[in-house]
Amino acid sequence: MKRIINIAILLLTVLTAQAVSFTVEAPRQVIEGNKFNVTFVLNNGEGSSFSPPEVSGAKLIYGPSVSHSYSSSWVNGKSSSSSSEEYTMIYKATATGKCHIGAASIVVGGKRMATKAFTIEVLPSGSSQPSQQPQRTPGAPTPYSDPMTQSADKEVSGKDLFVRIEMSKPRVYEQQAVVCTIKLYTKYQISQFMPTIQPSFDGFLIEEIPVQPSLNKVETLNGERYMTAILKQCILYPQQSGNLTISSGNYDVSVVQFDTFKSIFGSISKPVEKSLKVTSNKATIHILPLPEPKPASFTGAVGKFNVTTDLKPAMGLKTYSAAIYRYVISGTGNIKYIKAPEVKFPDQFDVYDPKTDVQVNDGAGDMSGKVVMDYTFIPQYAGEFDIPASEFSYFDPETGKYETVTVPARHLSVAKGEGQPSNHYRMKNMDIRPIKSGDLGLKKSHGYIVDGWTYWLWFLLPLLALVGLIAYYRRQLKERADVRRMRSKRASKVAQRRLKAARGFAARNDRSGFYAEMLNALWGYMSDKLSIPVSELSKDNINAELEQYGINEQLRKESMELIDKCEFAQYAPELASGDMNAVLDEAAGIIDRLESVKRANRS
Repeated sequence: MKRIINIAILLLTVLTAQAVSFTVEAPRQVIEGNKFNVTFVLNNGEGSSFSPPEVSGAKLIYGPSVSHSYSSSWVNGKSSSSSSEEYTMIYKATATGKCHIGAASIVVGGKRMATKAFTIEVLPSGSSQPSQQPQRTPGAPTPYSDPMTQSADKEVSGKDLFVRIEMSKPRVYEQQAVVCTIKLYTKYQISQFMPTIQPSFDGFLIEEIPVQPSLNKVETLNGERYMTAILKQCILYPQQSGNLTISSGNYDVSVVQFDTFKSIFGSISKPVEKSLKVTSNKATIHILPLPEPKPASFTGAVGKFNVTTDLKPAMGLKTYSAAIYRYVISGTGNIKYIKAPEVKFPDQFDVYDPKTDVQVNDGAGDMSGKVVMDYTFIPQYAGEFDIPASEFSYFDPETGKYETVTVPARHLSVAKGEGQPSNHYRMKNMDIRPIKSGDLGLKKSHGYIVDGWTYWLWFLLPLLALVGLIAYYRRQLKERADVRRMRSKRASKVAQRRLKAARGFAARNDRSGFYAEMLNALWGYMSDKLSIPVSELSKDNINAELEQYGINEQLRKESMELIDKCEFAQYAPELASGDMNAVLDEAAGIIDRLESVKRANRS
């Protein structure tokens, strides 16, 4: 019975054998006078008549040494097997420059297979040790391709599998881009990977870089080779100075190990899954404050930018006809967050809020592109007018200085056109009011006006009205001088507008846009309501200010949970579930309840 089983295993192994390949592994760089290995690997075949390559720039020290390996396994009731033969040559680099390794060949199944020729760079003696990551031709084995080294009784340590948060720069300025990469390093096959707690990015604005996680790259770290996969990559724009820390994330990972046993046909391996909990590191970056004093025309742009303007139509402007003044900011930096500059139009024009179109690409380290701002205006009078020259300032982190771009003035010649003036200017264009006709209600009076109390009332009422107007005006001045109070009063209105925009994303089933707008609404409301500057916004600050404001613990807890829910859904939209309209209703309800609470008296 045992012999029949072994024969069946052999037949299955032959049927499921993998394709034959002949590849080579060698270092990319070596130092003159040092030894290095070149290994030729024959996968899933039996070779003979191995022919070593011709080599120039190096001397053969030893070889070829030959090693053989064989393994087989079952996965989901299916059998697979692999075998390999390795021919290792040891060379010594003899001259600086290029070492050319010719093609090696071997006979497999009556046919001769050959590798491709390649070149190794030989560095001068005394150079720093080059990377030992080998060159690989297609078909070369991965670090976890040999089940014999992945036994199930072997403990998976933190050096075998870990998640690492990497920052592209150790220090940047406020609003300067820094790339954050969350990467998986493993020596084992991964059957399941699930994030349970995502890293948080408090103090940053985030722009996601689309990635497709896959274990398709080999990297060497601290002398160890790993298969790697980029789990998440994003561009961060710090909103405050100081040390900002990206918190660690937690992940549930299932790795594949093997139970290996020997038979008369070789080693046979059975896959075994092991569940692990992995925690990533924390990453801290130092944020430098923007230099003082800041130019008056600086509105927060950090990077390198240029400004152009255009007029449509360029000529032939007429009254009562709409025209567009186009303001284009192009370059690289936090271009998506640049505020529309204030353009001073002549008082004789009707001007509408600018329409903004952002066209950006997420590059390797920053956003580049342009933002187009169209100011629509309608001239109400004919004549010669000017849009005065202005300035646009930005901070260049490479030079550490503010740069100012001068936007030239525009001269406009407006001719008389057909149409009617807008309501705003209609009364100004009328020189004479029409004379009232008909019964004027005239009558004779024989009494003296000064004898009646109404005469003196007409003097008293304007005086009282003047006093009331002065008191109201003083109160308005006092309230407007209190910036914190004004922001708090209009916090709910601003939040409601943003929730309305989020409802539009929900209608289009755009989860990414919906949760991004929800976060803008919640963070903005908390900043305005609690008078917390954007640079100091964090969950801890918000919770502390809510408590001082007089918000009860239950409402504070619900507010923080809603922010956490929206952050998780934004950073992992594929894992988010639930009705977006329900999230909207929950946010509106929390804001209404917060608005109903009066600020507690502080001692």
